[in-house]
Amino acid sequence: MDASQPRFGGPTRRRSFTPAQKLDHVAAYEAALAQGDGGAYLRQEGLYSSQITEWRRLRDAGVLAGKPAGAKIGRPNAEQAEIARLRRQLDLAQRRLSTTEAALDIMGKTHALLEEITKSAQDQPKPKQR
Repeated sequence: MDASQPRFGGPTRRRSFTPAQKLDHVAAYEAALAQGDGGAYLRQEGLYSSQITEWRRLRDAGVLAGKPAGAKIGRPNAEQAEIARLRRQLDLAQRRLSTTEAALDIMGKTHALLEEITKSAQDQPKPKQR
């Protein structure tokens, strides 16, 4: 190996991904993340988490959908960015709503249980004091 060359055989060509490949990688990474293997997927594919983050942002803005291979993918326009922001906001609101509904359900059951305990305590005769 020649010390004057940075790599044997010359520099390697930079990888590029089609929009469909980007969407596939994001979907596969999210599936691996659900199983706790997100880092392993990134190492296996030779990707960085920053790439996935950028591709998610583009996917959420609708920039990647329906693009042919080799098409230029620019930054999302103002409308696409607003749609992505509103989708994230809606998702957060739906998660908060489901948490609140679960908490209210638990509170209702607790209230009913306490009422029953109170009624059964009132129905029982009081012990005589000496």
